[in-house]
Order: sequence, then structure tokens, then C-alpha cells
Amino acid sequence: MKNYLNFENEIKNLEVELDKLKDPYNQEGLSEVDTQNISKLQNEIDSRLKEIYSNLNPWQTTLVARHEDRPKAKYFIDNIFEDFISLSGDRFYGEDQSVICGFAKFENKSVLVIGQEKGENLETRIERNFGMMRPEGYRKTIRLMRLANKFKIPIITFVDTPGAYPGVGAEERGQAEAIARSIECCMELTVPTISIIIGEGGSGGAIALASSNKVLMLENAIYSVISPEGCATILWRDPKKTLEASTAMKLSSRDLFDLKIIDEIISEPLGGAHRDKDIILDNVRNSIRKNLDLFINMDKEEVLLQRKNKFLSIGRNQGFITSSKISDNLSMKTNIIDKFINKFIYNKKYLIYFILSLLFIIILFASS
Repeated sequence: MKNYLNFENEIKNLEVELDKLKDPYNQEGLSEVDTQNISKLQNEIDSRLKEIYSNLNPWQTTLVARHEDRPKAKYFIDNIFEDFISLSGDRFYGEDQSVICGFAKFENKSVLVIGQEKGENLETRIERNFGMMRPEGYRKTIRLMRLANKFKIPIITFVDTPGAYPGVGAEERGQAEAIARSIECCMELTVPTISIIIGEGGSGGAIALASSNKVLMLENAIYSVISPEGCATILWRDPKKTLEASTAMKLSSRDLFDLKIIDEIISEPLGGAHRDKDIILDNVRNSIRKNLDLFINMDKEEVLLQRKNKFLSIGRNQGFITSSKISDNLSMKTNIIDKFINKFIYNKKYLIYFILSLLFIIILFASS
């Protein structure tokens, strides 16, 4: 059974009518398929889908990114890679089912694949903790990323999480520290890394695995520091102001590409990735192949430098530039009064000289 979003009611009605036309024996008095009406109705559905999905607002895009039928990380891993060998455990605490990790072959080349998995139904979603990783999950990925780095194996990650798990147990086991170390590990790797945001890229839970040489994003995915509901609650004290929040955060793929936060947008079939999974598989496969080929002739220093350059260039006109230029760009512009205060008020030596000089002037005026 198909699931529809609240702005797809018209599409739902048209597709219900289309299904009836394709199966005429469920209706009295019909014994053959009306191909002409089927073709006409299908064209109308395609036209409405194109109209709706070409004008999605940021909140509607968020709903598409969260669609329960949207292909998950496990689907991409099972259908794009070969000889996948799943590896478990962080060697400290235990296993985290919300992240799938293992070595596989991509077009006869060894790769490490990491995927945040939400689950396909209620049972698996509970088992996978809705894609929200715990500290042991991040420590597992760190362990395997270092192993891949040792053997010069590229790393491909599929990001799809509302955020890191905020439970008491996770915090007690060092959630923030695990995320920070995962980011640090990603930035230190000397092998090519590619991250693909396939659904939700939420907060530090996503950036912990998305600090990569190339950050790709499906057309209707989202990537943000907080959920729209959380942002609306903090800024407007009203969790219903999700449209205002999602618009302000610029969480859509187009906004992030324009801001140069991500490197590429992977197009989705008409109506979202869940409507034609074969097309999205081909698009993701082609994108992975193209981006891996970019690093074929790079040595490990160049790979590391490219990643540094990418993140240092975000929000600036230049990338990895000399330290002197960085110092100039980051230095604060101060006026004469600020310089006076910084020099005389906050420096004890100059402050003493200033007070003594002031006293000397007062004494001279008093004696005269």
C-alpha cells in the first residue's frame, strides 16, 4: 500500500482511479482495459507530480525526506555493492544496530560502506532506534574508518538520521565525545571519503559521518543543525512554525549547494526517490563512480589537503590559504578608541605609566 503526504491528496485520488482502470474486473459491466483513459490519466498524474514537486517549500521537502517509503541505507548497500561483509561492535561497549558498517566491492574495487539505517517497518525501526546512533555506533565507525585508512580503502557513507540519540545512557557513555572524535577521525583520513545524504541529515549525528572529501545530497533530502520543529520551538516558542523555521535554516539541497556546503545534488525521479527506486539506484551509482574517479591520481597528502580546503572555504572566498592571510582575514578591525583601551587599560605596565603621568600633570597644575 502506497503512503501519501498531505499535499499529495490529489495524486492519491488520481492513482486510485488509475488502479481501478488497470483492473476492470473489479467493476461491474467492464471486461477490458481502457488503454486510452489509462494513458490520459497517467499523463495527468505525471503533470501534477511535476507541478507539485517543482514548487515544494522547505517544509514539504522535509516531509519528502522523511517519507517512510523512501529507500534507506540498507537498500542502497544491498543493491549497489557486492560481497558486503557486515562488521559489528566498537570493542568498548557493544553493538549499535542504527548503523550498518562493512567492507564491500564497488565495481571490483574494495570500499568501506557505512550507512545510518532507520528501518523499513515499526519492528525494524525500533530495533534500529530510528537511525539515531549511540556512542558505540560512532566508535564502531571510527574503528573501521581507521582500519580502512590503514589499508588505503576509500570510504562511502550514507547519512540518514534525525540526529544522535539523546538518551541518558548515551550521554553517560560520552555521546558528545564520540561525535567529536568521529569528526576528528574523518578529517584526518588520507583516503578518499564520500558522504551521501539520502534522507535526513540531522545535527551532529550527521556531520559526524559527513566530514568528507565529497558531500553529495539527494534532491529531496535535508541537511540542518536542528530539526525544523526544534528550531521553531526555540526561536518562536511554537513547534507549529515549521515552515518559517525550515525556510530560515536553508536546509534544502538547492540552498546548501548555492552556499557551497555540499558538492553535488543527485537528481531524484519525478515524485521523489520512493516512486522509482531503480532510477535513484542508477543515479547514486553513477555519482559514486564519478566522484571516486576524481581521486584516482591523488596521493594521500593531496586527498587530505582537498578535504581541508573544502571545509576551510565554506563561508569564505578563499580556501586553504597561508597562515598570514588567515590571520589578516580573522583579525578584528578596531578604531582608535578600541586600540587605546586595549593598549592602556588591559596592559598593566601601560596602565601604571598612564596613571603616574596623570598624577604628575595634576600636581603641576596644583602647584602653579
